[in-house]
Amino acid sequence: MNFDFVWFINLFPIVLPALELTISMSLISLILTLLLSVFISIIRHFEVRGLSQFFGAYITFFRATPLVAQLFILYFGFPSIIPAMKSMSAFQTTIIALTLNTSAFMAETLRAAIESVDRGQMEACYSMGMTRYQTMVRVVLPQAFVVALPTLGNQFIGIIKGTALGFTVGLADIMAKAKIEAALDLRFFEAYLCVTLIYLVIVVIVEKFQGLLERKVQNYS
Repeated sequence: MNFDFVWFINLFPIVLPALELTISMSLISLILTLLLSVFISIIRHFEVRGLSQFFGAYITFFRATPLVAQLFILYFGFPSIIPAMKSMSAFQTTIIALTLNTSAFMAETLRAAIESVDRGQMEACYSMGMTRYQTMVRVVLPQAFVVALPTLGNQFIGIIKGTALGFTVGLADIMAKAKIEAALDLRFFEAYLCVTLIYLVIVVIVEKFQGLLERKVQNYS
């Protein structure tokens, strides 16, 4: 089969409108992942009884199982035993799956970054009358984020690529749009190459932004 360059170029205006969905999923998942990861990392750092063991099992499960399996369990499995989850859309399910999966990795990254902060700083804060919450928010977490920034950027890239699995549960993202057009004209190579290039451009932009952010942080540190 010959490569149809005209068909390939004409596919971009069809697929690109769905890019807004991919970007919104990525950003929402990132925000939720950061919030959950910070909470888990603090719980694990202070070894809160009960919760620390629970999140330890949570991290093991989500790091050891494929994202696509987790997505299918959330979208097809749980609604069959929990009727209230039947109203959950593919968009919501994909965000939840990405958040839960990435948080398992990001929480460990943040916990290691928190533990890299000199404990003497925490003791100094306590001696000044600062609470544990104030110490974490004002002193420890800002330093931990600087240490973890390169890894956090890579995990955000993982979230962006993970959104491509949304089409497996019926989400009309760029992957789904390309697959539909490919099936109509049997131009699968052109379609998947189109999607690959779009993701490549997105990731390159994110990497450039990450590099700028890292340099700015280093200049202030």
